Amino acid sequence: MSDAVTPPDEPPSEHELEAIVRPSSALALLKVFRHRNYRLYFTGQLVSLMGTWMQTVAQAWLVYSLTHSPFLLGLTSFAAQVTVFFVAPFGGMVADRVDRRKMLLLTQSAAMLQAALLAGLTLAGIVQVWEIIALAFGLGFINAFDVPTRQAMTLDMVGGPEDLRHAIALNSIMFNLARVVGPTLAGAVIALVGEGVCFALNAVSFAAVLWSLVLMRLPERPVRAHTHPLREIADGYRFSLGSPQIRMSLMLVAVSSCFGAAYLSLMPAFARDLLHGDAASYGALMAGVGAGALVGAYALSLIRERWLAMTPVAAAACFGLGIVAFAHSHVMWLSVLLLLPTAASLMLLGGTTNTLVQTLAGEHYRGRVISHYTQSFLGMMPWGSLLLGWLAARYGISDAVTFGGLVVIASAVFAWFARRGEKWRLERRG
Repeated sequence: MSDAVTPPDEPPSEHELEAIVRPSSALALLKVFRHRNYRLYFTGQLVSLMGTWMQTVAQAWLVYSLTHSPFLLGLTSFAAQVTVFFVAPFGGMVADRVDRRKMLLLTQSAAMLQAALLAGLTLAGIVQVWEIIALAFGLGFINAFDVPTRQAMTLDMVGGPEDLRHAIALNSIMFNLARVVGPTLAGAVIALVGEGVCFALNAVSFAAVLWSLVLMRLPERPVRAHTHPLREIADGYRFSLGSPQIRMSLMLVAVSSCFGAAYLSLMPAFARDLLHGDAASYGALMAGVGAGALVGAYALSLIRERWLAMTPVAAAACFGLGIVAFAHSHVMWLSVLLLLPTAASLMLLGGTTNTLVQTLAGEHYRGRVISHYTQSFLGMMPWGSLLLGWLAARYGISDAVTFGGLVVIASAVFAWFARRGEKWRLERRG
């Protein structure tokens, strides 16, 4: 029997929805690996993501080492993700139209080329800041198509909605396991041989995910009639904005990403200027973020159905409080400790929103609605990086991040009162 069956064209039934949000154990999570396609994806993507995090850390450290400018640090992060904000809806529309596996082969190959170019320039000792920013911009364009396609393919790999939530939790665990290992390795590699080797190792790591995609055998998706691309994009927005659960969760993700999660772009400045550390200290902070997110990813699989819709509100409030506390820490061990619940809260916010999106959107809308999540999370972060980078240069790093945390807390308070006038329960709009 095949490891995967054709994804249903119709929305999940109430019984299937209950299966998706039922609390799960570690054993239930591991059962997802019975799907050969998912096993291949998990293995290849884990290796590739470790390389990606090595590049992310090395790129930020290189920019800050060359310029000592929080603004240029924020500008680099802005360039890496701003295209996601504008292009992700088109990426989601494409993900609903094309063979997703072939699309990922294209985007992952392009990302490999980007890493190789950055490695070559850095190892040759001729890299300039504008080149780093330009290549970061190119990677953002690639991700605008890659991320919605990759997220939308999750259901294709696990064969049905009964394993979807477990797969989403495992994807988050995989992502954050790489975020623990990647920055730790990057800190050591930067200290020993420099940033260029990190970029080269990332380029090599893409071979793992490309090979896993080649080995996959996914079912053919049903052929559908398509309208004008812009009309399909507009239909996707109408679907997302018409659901109170999706609409409010996306708002919380967008605000938290813009004003809160952008603190990650300032992490080199925290490590060097506030904590008086080096590249290894930066790696330790990023590893703390990854460890906290791992805890949040596992907690995602344990949330009961009756709390699923409200978890984004509570998670946003805790995330805002966490980054305010982190902004005022000047002790290394305390900063790492504060990052654990902070990162866990952001993970719960993103993970529950991702679950709601993939649960409530059927096959026909899945790529487009996931692109709205991508736009809210990855697409809003660059605007926040630019804003917080400017505020940090003008008022100081601690005050800039504190301001962002207070805005996140305010959005959670707004969502709490707004929900009282909405119908918030897990239901699929027809």
